[in-house]
Amino acid sequence: MSPTTVLHNGSSLRSSSSHAGMSMGLGLQCPVCGCAVDVLHPLDPAAGPSCTACGFAFHCVQGVWRALAPSREERFQQFIHEYQTVRAKEGRGASGCHYYLALPHKDMTGRNSWQWKIRARSFRYLERRVLPRLEREKPEALNILDVGAGNCWLCYRLALRGHRPVAVDLLLNDRDGLGAARHYLLNLSNPFPCFQAEMDRLPFASRQFDLVVFNASFHYSENYALTLREAVRCLRRLGHVLILDSPFYFHEASGRKMLAERRAQFESRFGFPSNSIPSQEYLTPRILEELAGHAGLAWEVFKPWYGLGWALRPVKAWLLRRREPAKFYVFGGALAAS
Repeated sequence: MSPTTVLHNGSSLRSSSSHAGMSMGLGLQCPVCGCAVDVLHPLDPAAGPSCTACGFAFHCVQGVWRALAPSREERFQQFIHEYQTVRAKEGRGASGCHYYLALPHKDMTGRNSWQWKIRARSFRYLERRVLPRLEREKPEALNILDVGAGNCWLCYRLALRGHRPVAVDLLLNDRDGLGAARHYLLNLSNPFPCFQAEMDRLPFASRQFDLVVFNASFHYSENYALTLREAVRCLRRLGHVLILDSPFYFHEASGRKMLAERRAQFESRFGFPSNSIPSQEYLTPRILEELAGHAGLAWEVFKPWYGLGWALRPVKAWLLRRREPAKFYVFGGALAAS
């Protein structure tokens, strides 16, 4: 491994619309060739660091560091277009900051309240039952990588708790992507950095995060083993992985049926089946067991309470002879010392 590249504390990433200050030493790695990337200090957003091995250059646009390999941009173009089309039709996001600052506890637009109720309960479980355990292991602030950060609400909540999050996502738009982070960054004394990157080619040096979180994002992976292996690469020893709000089924047939139903619904409503990227879409006990073996993780399953109506969904499905409904557990993976 090449010497670690570090963005020193206090470096400021600014643009006309948002800024993200580095409150942690952050090592960079080229997403193209995997080499360490030298950084000039202080870091200049107008002339970001570049890889001396292959020439890839990090550059900052409106507060977001672009770290997507050029050869991969075209591959994700259709997925990004389709995903943003769906999210826009679902009424995601808002123009004012109050909407974002209220997440996940309240959807001030009322358009997706049912989903935000699930997100809110998952987050409350995380902050009351899971994070305190990790914080006892490491009393100082945790370095946290939020993969699939979306509009960055989780990074904001983690920063308010005193931790040092880094946001990663493919989407850049200012309603449902990394561009929406501006609403949070202006309200933080130590703003978090945002990177456009793919989950299988993270632009960070190895062994520097205490926790990698996939918040309603892991099921978008095309290859779970590769995605998890990349997350583990970024973890310090004794680090942790958390998977929240990804559909889980006890039976493989239920997951396959959900996937077929979902694609048919998408094609009927939006005009396409939403399969431009062959995401795996769901988890099962078999998949988790295989992943544990591949990544050297020991899984722990947490089961947040989503209300009586949610708990009775399997009974209703059985009575109506429908497929098994998805569960949204929290899966915690602990990395063994080595």
